[in-house]
Amino acid sequence: MENRVYGVIGIKSIMANWNADFSGQPKSISTGEIFGSDKALKYPMKKMWENNGEKVLYIKSLKVEEDKKEGIKMNPKSLKERYEELFEVKDLKDEKDSKKVTSNLFNAIDVKNFGATFAEPGKNISITGAVQIGQGFNKYEDTTVEEQQILSPFRDGKVKSNGKKVINEDGSTEIQEASSTTLGTKIVSSEAHYFYPFVINPIAYKNYIEMGETQGYTEEDYKKFKEVALVSATAFNTNAKLGCENEFAIFVETQKDLYLPDLAQYIDFTKVNGQDIITLKFEQLLNKLSYRILNIEIYYNSYKTKLEGNINKAKYFNIFTREEV
Repeated sequence: MENRVYGVIGIKSIMANWNADFSGQPKSISTGEIFGSDKALKYPMKKMWENNGEKVLYIKSLKVEEDKKEGIKMNPKSLKERYEELFEVKDLKDEKDSKKVTSNLFNAIDVKNFGATFAEPGKNISITGAVQIGQGFNKYEDTTVEEQQILSPFRDGKVKSNGKKVINEDGSTEIQEASSTTLGTKIVSSEAHYFYPFVINPIAYKNYIEMGETQGYTEEDYKKFKEVALVSATAFNTNAKLGCENEFAIFVETQKDLYLPDLAQYIDFTKVNGQDIITLKFEQLLNKLSYRILNIEIYYNSYKTKLEGNINKAKYFNIFTREEV
């Protein structure tokens, strides 16, 4: 594959928390704008690849360890241990051929797409990924943050009770019966619509191709990325992510020497009488450059969403059925 691809991936979140910060609130910048990090999008992509039997290196995996004091525990594997497991290597320290290690890294689908920082003793390898994904900002202005109180079926065994006054470990107090169960909080966004820009630059692996460490970013690699870009958020149903789904994606395939800006900055999202409206304000830009654009595919939720913007060469598809609209 030689041609560049520019695009945007849209994620809808209804009464869910697509990307929380360490306080549990939806992640935001200093101005209060809500956004999702690229890691929030890449994780369900990696999980989907892993579930499909692909080699995925940078994903949490566990091992069982026995501790003399604490008994049997499940701990995350180190990068070295994950590499050894994935590529059936007995001990990474004994591998003297760095070229072989780099070739193995390229055989992991997440590395082939997103690159890697492999910092192990004697094997300090850095790969800039062919696929670069930016931060996904919420474009819906009426988003609110909702907090739900959740009652646990268990009491907190660490809390000491003194009548109706409960003394917590941090010294704070609550009015609570001794037999009461604990309360938790679930924080969600009422409704949010995140739009992530991305670019695919196959030439990023030119030097590695010349050294024989990879065949480069191929059409098959692009096909696999495209699939998870369209469905991985919808497929990833956890408690916090139920209510999150893929609602939009655009793929603009161009000549290899055409350079486009971040397309997500030219997208608006509004609602009119309950109708979701996505406005593509980059139509003039793409139309003027259409002679250098090879293909444009736009996927969206045609049951719920109206698209505004007339783009030359664009083909429109239902994001769920993949049928042309």
